[in-house]
Amino acid sequence: MTLNEERQVATRLALEAGELLRTHLARGLIVEHKTGADDPVTAADREASDLILAGLRAAFPGDGLLSEEAADSPSRLGVERVWIVDPIDGTKEFTSGSPDYAVSIGLAVEGEPVLGVVYVPATDELFVGVVGEGVTKNGAPAGFSDRTEYVVSVSDTEFKRELHRHELPGMAPSGSIALKLARIAAGEADVTFTMSPRSEWDIAAGHALVRAAGGDLRRRDGRPIRYNVARPHIEQGIIGGRLEAMEWLEGELSVRNLPTAHLGLKATDPAWTVLPPEDQTALDGHPGIFVRHAGGRALALLVVGPGGSVERAEGDAFHLERLTRDVTRALGPLDRQPLRAGGLD
Repeated sequence: MTLNEERQVATRLALEAGELLRTHLARGLIVEHKTGADDPVTAADREASDLILAGLRAAFPGDGLLSEEAADSPSRLGVERVWIVDPIDGTKEFTSGSPDYAVSIGLAVEGEPVLGVVYVPATDELFVGVVGEGVTKNGAPAGFSDRTEYVVSVSDTEFKRELHRHELPGMAPSGSIALKLARIAAGEADVTFTMSPRSEWDIAAGHALVRAAGGDLRRRDGRPIRYNVARPHIEQGIIGGRLEAMEWLEGELSVRNLPTAHLGLKATDPAWTVLPPEDQTALDGHPGIFVRHAGGRALALLVVGPGGSVERAEGDAFHLERLTRDVTRALGPLDRQPLRAGGLD
């Protein structure tokens, strides 16, 4: 597969979007919020999205388009090639003055990420990769490190709220997941994981970069990630990086019982077995089952009905709050009475 034109167009658009973001910062931002304080959005997000999508549409009119900041169209499901865009991955960092945000443009072909461009406007760093052709950083060849003491790039939000309690070696907190994956592909870190779910636009470009360097990204339960699906949200935490670092990290996470959420749980999912037997029977086929689990047991459970109505909310108070945040980001505000702890034992 030759993707020279695609690489050139995506690189140009990422650089143009980055310049637009710098312009917005220089004149000041008006920050809104989608589902809560941790989910900001600005006019810069929307304008950068419009710029990138217009450029991709002009260059590749037969391709599908998916952006966090644009209305989704089911027409993308009928095409082989889909561009997956996050105009600002790390909007929270962008609005707070941190340099840890990035423009992310990925191309998936038949569900597989094949090309990724991640640009960091604050530091003028450009990561470009095509599967089978390798990775460059600012035009120079780049690739995985060979260090044996791994650098584990983790979410700064998850670190502040939870991970700091665990003695996991090598943790390095930061913002943008796209940038984490880009830095791994360039040898500046080795592996990453999340407890909360991510969406296709968060990770498509970074996933392509990691694959181009010889690694992978997958769900925490070990199953692969496919792109351009009807609901473009990975329903659980992820893990990715150098293959040997991933194997090591999976062992460390298991030993420490570090949790992950699973949204939209079904009986066919491996995490189904963390539910008590009576719940496996009673909830089979329910479309709104959400669980946070670790060590083979459920830590928190939400059962959500039509219109976001909460039918059940059970579990440890801390984990229930974390799960509720994940579900709210995925579905929007829930219609609920005050959540209660207890009820899963």
